[in-house]
Amino acid sequence: MKCCIMNKKLSLKDTRVSDVKYLEIPVVRDHRGNLAFIQWGDFPFDFKRVYYLFDIPSGARRGGHAHIKQSEILIAVSGSFDVLLDDAKNKKTVSLNSPEKGLMIPVGIWREIENFSANSICLVLNSDVFSEDDYIRDYRTFVKLKNEK
Repeated sequence: MKCCIMNKKLSLKDTRVSDVKYLEIPVVRDHRGNLAFIQWGDFPFDFKRVYYLFDIPSGARRGGHAHIKQSEILIAVSGSFDVLLDDAKNKKTVSLNSPEKGLMIPVGIWREIENFSANSICLVLNSDVFSEDDYIRDYRTFVKLKNEK
């Protein structure tokens, strides 16, 4: 697996949209069908929680938050969707449409997920277990925290 960042400890205030990186997911190709795999040690962090989004209604948006301490990897295991990324100064939209590519989002990046295709599935690998205290769910609060000196 070819990877990216996490050599340095990133904080909420330090991260930028440019710190978001694509990860290649290893694939074994076979005439019977392809097999993609993720195993411990292949990513820039050890994941402690895995969940997936599915049956998303047309026009729905997911995300709408940033994390204080946790990093995530998003993978479109089926279908496609767009990920809006924001560091309170720069914004970028990327499309995920392949189970062979993950998007690593470090701490301190606001994300919104939209434009889900029919039957799409978004797999998320998170660096820690769920903690509501780790979420920033209000955009104005996010901008204020990012810009504190």
